[in-house]
Amino acid sequence: MDLQYRTEKDSLGEVKVPSNALFSAQTQRAKDNFNISSLLMPAQFIQSLGLIKASAAKVNGQLGLLEPTVADAIYHAAMTLAAGQHIEQFPVDVFQTGSGTSTNMNANEVIATLASEQLKQSIHPNDAVNCSQSSNDVIPTAIHVSAQLAISQQLLPALTKLQATLAAKEQDVAGQLKTGRTHLMDAMPLSLAQELSGWRAQLSLAANRITDSQKRLCQIAQGGTAVGTGVNAPDDFAALFAQQLSTLTGQPFSSADNLFSALSSQDTAVEVSGQLKALAVALMKIANDLRWMNSGPLTGLAEITLKPLQPGSSIMPGKINPVLPEAVAMAAAQVIGNDTTITIAGGSGNFQLNVMLPVIAFNLLQSVELLTGSCDALMTTIADFTVNASQLEQSLARNPILATALNNEIGYNKAAEIAKRAYAEKRPILDVAKEMTDLDEAYLAKLLNPEALI
Repeated sequence: MDLQYRTEKDSLGEVKVPSNALFSAQTQRAKDNFNISSLLMPAQFIQSLGLIKASAAKVNGQLGLLEPTVADAIYHAAMTLAAGQHIEQFPVDVFQTGSGTSTNMNANEVIATLASEQLKQSIHPNDAVNCSQSSNDVIPTAIHVSAQLAISQQLLPALTKLQATLAAKEQDVAGQLKTGRTHLMDAMPLSLAQELSGWRAQLSLAANRITDSQKRLCQIAQGGTAVGTGVNAPDDFAALFAQQLSTLTGQPFSSADNLFSALSSQDTAVEVSGQLKALAVALMKIANDLRWMNSGPLTGLAEITLKPLQPGSSIMPGKINPVLPEAVAMAAAQVIGNDTTITIAGGSGNFQLNVMLPVIAFNLLQSVELLTGSCDALMTTIADFTVNASQLEQSLARNPILATALNNEIGYNKAAEIAKRAYAEKRPILDVAKEMTDLDEAYLAKLLNPEALI
């Protein structure tokens, strides 16, 4: 069935728009012009635009720039976007004009249509919905708002749960010793709980770094309008807007100290992306450690057994793979790639405006989403794995590196001879040390006791 169309008009002329669309001419032009990918702006970004437009409407009403009924209608229409409604009305490709003007106008047009329907009168998308604003301050603000909300509401809670899962697992495996490894080679022993505590510390540091970056995320560009001077916006608009947005979101937003910087650079987004990359690196390390520890079950380390989740091969019956750690490692790789994109995009500020804003928004929010899901996946993996205690004990008993504990008694060179012979003869280090030293067996056993070495 052919779509029915209506004719809309903008400053460039007439445009045919689907009759059931809430958007208008400028959105349709963008939809027609930008066909580079199938990627659309994330729903969270659109919701943040709703919060921004609602806050602006409130302030414009307070300042007398909009009639109270018009301001109220725009506010309520914008809040439907903030609630996640009408996302299907945002068809513009991520790869669009670098300022994100098309997406800003998309929001203005949808809100104008909804407000017009409510009031039974025409509400102009530029003059009313975009009052005291520019795409050049709206889109940078939306980047900060959407990232701040996503990190606060999704990523940090998931990261906290993962740390709690690790802490609980440390208690579960308390007292279980294992062979340490450096360069993937046998090293001095440690406890499994100590190993897990290293992972937990990585995550705690990552959370602290991200939280510190949020201080800068909460400084927003709104009020700078076109180039940072605030043209066409009242002097007190920026401060009042930040107050209103903070009330709506529960987040401590404030006007940026320098609006010229806030429009022309995306240094804070680059910083936050870097901290997200650091978390991705930590998650990849943990995922790969889990894969190694689970390897086998006969020819690998087989220190732990991950919960079997699905058949691992289309041809080898009975094969089980560490699928969740593999998925996390891939997600981490994507986040690292996203950071490279954001870094390049962050350097694409020319004079008074960065011109890669949509791709920064897309990649930043995707990174938060991927890391949130990865934390959940690792939480499940860690909570469910079982320890192969006998394998750990056998490997530890055969570990010639325990000869390190003899250094202070017999010297490095003699201890190395003992270790080499134990390796060659595949014998316990204690037995070889008894033969090659004049130390008492009980004293040797005390020196070589792994529990005393951790």
